[in-house]
Amino acid sequence: MTAPTLEAFNQRGVGTLPGYLGIEILEVGHQTLTAQLPIKPHHLAPNGYLHAGSVVTLADTAAGYACIASLPEGAQSFTTIELKSNHFSTAREGTIMAVASLVHGGRTTQVWDVKVTDKSNGKTIALFRCTQMILYPK
Repeated sequence: MTAPTLEAFNQRGVGTLPGYLGIEILEVGHQTLTAQLPIKPHHLAPNGYLHAGSVVTLADTAAGYACIASLPEGAQSFTTIELKSNHFSTAREGTIMAVASLVHGGRTTQVWDVKVTDKSNGKTIALFRCTQMILYPK
């Protein structure tokens, strides 16, 4: 399977949650993907801080798109079977970045780590890990 282009990844999110939130894919590399999310008021929790769901959605999108770009021969898609995040910091404005890196690239599962940082200062906001089950045509 040929990995989608950067433009195709950004089009993929239109009309779905990544597009509505404003997630932008910046780079697709070998077993890695970089994305960003400019913080807007609707990304915040009622307490005025970045909503954990916004951070998790950015990280999950980065890992999911990276998985699509790294599917093994013959695979058609994937589904998330587990995810976890640890949150260390927050942001109220600016842009947050996510870098997804492949930890395990098997034929039936992939494991991705994503580091989410504040673009302005590089401070780690969250670490995220997910496991993807690889799907093949029936």
